[in-house]
Amino acid sequence: MKKVLLSLSMALVLLSCNNSENELTVTEAPATYSFKRNGVTTVSYSGQTTRIAMGGEFVSALSDNTQTTASLSGKFAHVEGEADFTDADLNASSKSIRSKTAASTDFYSDNTADASIIKAQFDSWIAAQVNDVFPQWDEDASAGVAGGVLSADGTKTRYVNEKGLEYNQVINKGLIGGLMIDQIVNNYLSVAVLDAGDNIANNDADILDGDNNYTTMEHKWDEAFGYLYGLEANATAPTLGNDSFLNKYLDRVDSDEDFTGIATDIYNAFKLGRAAIVNKDYTTRNEQAEILREKLSIIIGVRAVHYLQAGKDVLDSDKAAAFHDLSEGLGFVYSLQFTRKPNSTEPYLSKEEVDGFMTTLQAGNGFWDVTSTTLDDISTTIASKFSFTVAETH
Repeated sequence: MKKVLLSLSMALVLLSCNNSENELTVTEAPATYSFKRNGVTTVSYSGQTTRIAMGGEFVSALSDNTQTTASLSGKFAHVEGEADFTDADLNASSKSIRSKTAASTDFYSDNTADASIIKAQFDSWIAAQVNDVFPQWDEDASAGVAGGVLSADGTKTRYVNEKGLEYNQVINKGLIGGLMIDQIVNNYLSVAVLDAGDNIANNDADILDGDNNYTTMEHKWDEAFGYLYGLEANATAPTLGNDSFLNKYLDRVDSDEDFTGIATDIYNAFKLGRAAIVNKDYTTRNEQAEILREKLSIIIGVRAVHYLQAGKDVLDSDKAAAFHDLSEGLGFVYSLQFTRKPNSTEPYLSKEEVDGFMTTLQAGNGFWDVTSTTLDDISTTIASKFSFTVAETH
């Protein structure tokens, strides 16, 4: 009997110890994305802010018919010191958009063939805007002929290729996936990146990254955060809608009553994951990374379906508006290959599926003769991969 009581006593002691240890590793998120060491911030993502700013100038320049292939390509694949931008700080930067497009560790470090194809696709769209659309700037577009399409109310002209595609829109929305989503969900939130080399040991021991006030692991998480919030005036109180990329479209999706709260979910996951790194709680960190993969990917899926449906709704009444929406939709469709299912190494839609959609939508005369049935079929297929319906995206 004494042995039984002794065993029970030891078990209670061990259980108590285990509970104490578990309590020590429970991580709570701070009120805002604010982290300090010795009273000085440890948060840094200036490289991401730079690339988003470069992207803003680049996308705007795509609508300037005085630009050349060289000038636009310079903005896309900037070389340090070249006068590609109006902002001198951007010109002095060693960063570029192209170098980080389709460049994640998880998806492209062992898949350089697809990475090269994707980069070349953006190069091709840039060249086509200059060579095919700019020369037709003062001409009326028609099936098989590039030029301008006037809106039904006569207030807006959309400049399209012979298939009705606005290259500036497909490039803009394609970069949301190819740059922002890919770098966040497939690179900086990757275990392969967060735990590379001695990152765990250094983070455990609070060994900082060179002269910086952060550990390497802390910084990698911040860089993921920066691709979404990099142009926020105050990232501890993000307002959204501050760029032409992921930040803008998170705002759009969150404003839809069917998806309200997704912005808060994403911000909370970023906060908790970063706090978990500080607390050396890698289980919680990884759980938040999976939440972010799911929620951020949903943005791409929702907007792809939204724009395909918006274009369908005015296809017969306003070609300019329809082509604009469908061009945005095509860009988001292209971005689907960079999404990431949680607890998986796979995108929500594969490159092969995306390439199939791109081919279908641009077949023949493209948007000039695309059918509502085709747009509905593609929309339904995309929505079925996520946890929403086509109707919810309207």
